Amino acid sequence: MSRTERFDTALGFTSSRHPVTRILRWGVYVVCIVVFAGPLLSLLINAFTPVSNPTSLTLIPDTVTFDNFTRAFDRGVLGYLLNSFFVVGFGLLAQILVSLSAAYALARKKFPGMRLVLLLILSTMMLPEEILAIPLSLVLADVPFIGVNLIGSLFGMIIPVAAWGFSILVMTEFMKEIPVELEEAARIDGAGEFRIFISVILPLCRPALGVIGIFGFVMIWDQYMLPLLVATDTAQYTLPLALRTLRSDPQVGLGVLLAAALLALLPSVIAFLAMQRQFMKGLTSGAVKG
Repeated sequence: MSRTERFDTALGFTSSRHPVTRILRWGVYVVCIVVFAGPLLSLLINAFTPVSNPTSLTLIPDTVTFDNFTRAFDRGVLGYLLNSFFVVGFGLLAQILVSLSAAYALARKKFPGMRLVLLLILSTMMLPEEILAIPLSLVLADVPFIGVNLIGSLFGMIIPVAAWGFSILVMTEFMKEIPVELEEAARIDGAGEFRIFISVILPLCRPALGVIGIFGFVMIWDQYMLPLLVATDTAQYTLPLALRTLRSDPQVGLGVLLAAALLALLPSVIAFLAMQRQFMKGLTSGAVKG
């Protein structure tokens, strides 16, 4: 490889030994880091700093305190956090189960109207939450066939997120790439439909599970409209909805709001760090197959 050979970087620059080019490149890197990481770093630092004035945020704190979190817990933030974990835990579990079942039927089976079903699933991703708000509230107030009212219940926040078109489509396209010969070999060995799904298909879907797991977690965790429709009491609020209440309360200081915002941010970051290996495999699997 010659010394004059250049490589394109992610930002479109070419690797060069010229001093001006290197300074310009690193200058752009620093600007990108400040723009994207600056607000997060400021949130992290000032959540542990006494803040009385919105214009006094700093990246170099004079003192470190947990008083903001103590006051946030006194405001019920811990209960809101537990509600969010309850909703995202059961909601994500239901979403993964529904996505796996629907994707297996759409990817490995042939039945009349399959294209129509895929079109309907895709159409659900094109409608904004504001359009679905009123019909959804009417359905949750009187669930068809069983006549149960889920308004005022955390389960009313779980049932609507159990089926998400994005997760179903991702799993469907991934399962289509699994060789049919693996199923045929399992059937020759006497495996049934359920055994094939559990022992053959499911282990190969781990990269896709990482993708829908992270996106599903973030989607459910960041829900605002759904808890707003379902909750009838502040005790049923999830943390994103509670942030609005804390912000509108003049007695709540900025430090308490920053502490609550940090608690709302950390679970998504931890979820990504815990599943990043499977997530990256899922994103790149389609590029290396075939």
